[in-house]
Amino acid sequence: MTVRSRPLSPHLQIYRWTITMTMSIVHRATGIANYAGMALLAIWLAAAAWGQEPLNLVNDIYGSWFGQLVLFAFTWSLIHHMLGGIRHFIWDFIIGMEPGQRETLAWANLVLSIVLTLLVWTVFVWMA
Repeated sequence: MTVRSRPLSPHLQIYRWTITMTMSIVHRATGIANYAGMALLAIWLAAAAWGQEPLNLVNDIYGSWFGQLVLFAFTWSLIHHMLGGIRHFIWDFIIGMEPGQRETLAWANLVLSIVLTLLVWTVFVWMA
């Protein structure tokens, strides 16, 4: 029996990585991360419903350096995912679909998500 060689599909090592490809993957990842972040919110709300002691415990955990890092990443995830949704909404109207425009929107998504996250944390956490 002879085994015929079949053509192999190109894999990720063949493709040249682009910013739009990367932002597509990151958009999916932030969608998944937002589920975990919502669990953090549910835990905080449940602790508040149970009373002051559980709420103080959760606030201490979320207020630690690690908790703050996780909450910062969650804030970025929410903002990045929202901006990715807006980018796709713009594309639904066939706007920004030219090669240079797609990359510009993808870079804007990344840069704006970082800037807006820093702005939110500056105004609502660090200056509060």
